Amino acid sequence: MTLQKLVADFTDRDLAHHAASTLQDFSEPAPDALTVFENGPGKWRLEAFFNDWIEGRDVVAEIAPIMGRALPPFVVEDVPDLNWVAISQAALPPVAAGRFVVHGSHDRGRVARGPTTILIDAGEAFGTAHHATTLGCLLAIDRLTRSEAFDTVLDLGCGSGVLAIAIAKALPGADIIATDMDVQSVKVAAENMRVNGVANRIATAVATGVAHPWLRQSPPFGLVVANILAGPLIRLAPALARTVARSGTLLLSGILIPQAPQVIAAYRASGFQLERHDRIVGWSTLTLRRR
Repeated sequence: MTLQKLVADFTDRDLAHHAASTLQDFSEPAPDALTVFENGPGKWRLEAFFNDWIEGRDVVAEIAPIMGRALPPFVVEDVPDLNWVAISQAALPPVAAGRFVVHGSHDRGRVARGPTTILIDAGEAFGTAHHATTLGCLLAIDRLTRSEAFDTVLDLGCGSGVLAIAIAKALPGADIIATDMDVQSVKVAAENMRVNGVANRIATAVATGVAHPWLRQSPPFGLVVANILAGPLIRLAPALARTVARSGTLLLSGILIPQAPQVIAAYRASGFQLERHDRIVGWSTLTLRRR
């Protein structure tokens, strides 16, 4: 099977990242690897790699209605027989989010090691901080943990584990549970926690929503983070509310900006008040407080 690469050039950085996020989350089949990088002064290139390309596919027609923006042309190219996943990962630059710096192993020699640097390689689990939802959560975690020491934390839908790792680095005394419904994601997250030196601080489990004995038996958490999607978040609102302590904080993401009012309404009905609504290239991050 010939690998295909989809290429588009942008003059608007935010639009390039928004297109990449939309392509990853709403196209079918989704890319097997995806990157956005600076390609000259004022230019950004999106490259998406596909093992399973559909001949005659019109990607612009798929994602333009979701984005509501005009897009540049996308060009399909064959990929040489190379380690294309490694090549695409090497194009991912480090990401700074408040005090956190997230980088891949290809940048290990160029990023100064410190208490809030996080090593995450792009792979089989979501979460390298290049996606606006992960970045929004990291910025919120940086802000929240500067003003409040949460004793107990739940990362629901942990993906690569990057958010739980950030919390462990920011709150050395916190008890943290990280869960995901995908078995492979939990394995990847556990390995990332080991690599980042916080594995002994975070308990991991495979769980769908809050359906796990640990979560049913645990006292409510001071901070709950859920970076998933708007639909599941709305359905989970009553159950998720029971996992958050009185006056506790709930951080939600994976929400397109037009979907935010529905999510906010669902959580207001479940006893939360909105404290902050952050927006990054088409995506919302919500900070809520349980009343």
